Amino acid sequence: MLKKAAIALVGLAVLIVASLVVFQAEIGTALFKRAVDQNLDNDPIASLQDGLHVGLCGTGSPMPNPDRAGPCNIVIAGDQIYVVDIGEGGARNISLMGVNASGASGLLLTHFHSDHVDGLGPLMLNHWVRGANTSPLPVYGPVGVAVLVDGFNAAYAIDDTYRTAHHGETIAPTSGGGAEARPFELNKKDTVVLSRNGLTITAFAVDHDPVAPAVGYRFDYKGRSACISGDTAKSSNLERVCKGVDLLVHEALQPALVGEMEEAMKQRGQNNTAKIMFDIVDYHATPEDAAESAEITGTQMLVLSHLVPPLPLSYLYPAFLGDAEERFSGPIIVGEDGMLFTMTAEGDGIEQVRLF
Repeated sequence: MLKKAAIALVGLAVLIVASLVVFQAEIGTALFKRAVDQNLDNDPIASLQDGLHVGLCGTGSPMPNPDRAGPCNIVIAGDQIYVVDIGEGGARNISLMGVNASGASGLLLTHFHSDHVDGLGPLMLNHWVRGANTSPLPVYGPVGVAVLVDGFNAAYAIDDTYRTAHHGETIAPTSGGGAEARPFELNKKDTVVLSRNGLTITAFAVDHDPVAPAVGYRFDYKGRSACISGDTAKSSNLERVCKGVDLLVHEALQPALVGEMEEAMKQRGQNNTAKIMFDIVDYHATPEDAAESAEITGTQMLVLSHLVPPLPLSYLYPAFLGDAEERFSGPIIVGEDGMLFTMTAEGDGIEQVRLF
């Protein structure tokens, strides 16, 4: 009896496998349709409560890392959506997070290093055609942003004509392609970039010499606040402007690990790249520096981003952090692409979720 049952089970398994092979195209199409329906019905942003929400659409650096896009943050305040920096892969991750780039109120650039701007082309395209926008993407930044935007507009001008010719003015209206520069000047050490519908965005100078100007941004909305450092060494100006914020997103480089890379490169005769590893240490903050700044500001939570060197495994996080956790009394999060930190209006907590 048992033998017959076993034979029957084997026969059933063979039949199932054979069906999966024979009907692979049909089954695959059905699975794909179901996945499309589920993804299109999933709108995590629409379900957010009113408040200030900070997402990580890129936590990497110029060093290659398959799991991290270039520097990219997204800030949602009520019905306003701002992107802060747009490194390579950032526009893709914005879509993966369920954010429709056509609804972006603007892009804020901290400085003009290539890894903070090289995803601008895809963001311009998504902002334009996904919502048939009739106005270009506003790009805010310190003096010099107009030169950058003009260059991207020139590079994508021919492609823009293709989009309109193929999809028509209804989908890709001629007036909506590209980006529009919105430069601002720092008033001494900080300046209010805009104040709109309860949201105030303040730019503040940071230390990224010889890169200048370089800024970070503070966001205030309905009693909640966050700062994004941009690229900087330890900054007393950041500590001043970001006093009392709920959330601090701060860049971080671990010199001990970068030093290991430098030495390995020297041993292999890769002296040019080794010199770059040596040079980058002096204009970035360490995790320990970021933790000290977080303690001085009195922030609730510190999130580390723009991580140098690449961290392919979370097992490496303690080595990356060093003794940062001894220098800040709150939680320290090693940022990962897809994280969202949500702060409800007039509330006092911070909820962390993953959007992909």
